[in-house]
Amino acid sequence: MTPMEQDPDPLPPAEGESVEPAADDRGELDAPAVPFLDRRGHPRRRAESLLVRLIATCGVVGIAVAIAAVMGSQDVAAWVIGLVVAVTCVVLSALLWSSRTL
Repeated sequence: MTPMEQDPDPLPPAEGESVEPAADDRGELDAPAVPFLDRRGHPRRRAESLLVRLIATCGVVGIAVAIAAVMGSQDVAAWVIGLVVAVTCVVLSALLWSSRTL
């Protein structure tokens, strides 16, 4: 800022307000967030990706079986158990297979 652009009578900072100029005013920005895990050095091979997705699909089936076991022990109607398990499998599998990182 040039002396002409400065406020002639600046107000004192309010209680709890910082006296330092904002990062944008200083011309420097905060560093971007550093990812928790480093990025992979190379893209995943097709066979590895398929294997990871198949193992994760087995996990989806395991989750569905656990849901069915809990619902079956609570005397829930069989058609409700089937509906809940089917919807759960479809939704989780869709999320899994649409992922670009696997």
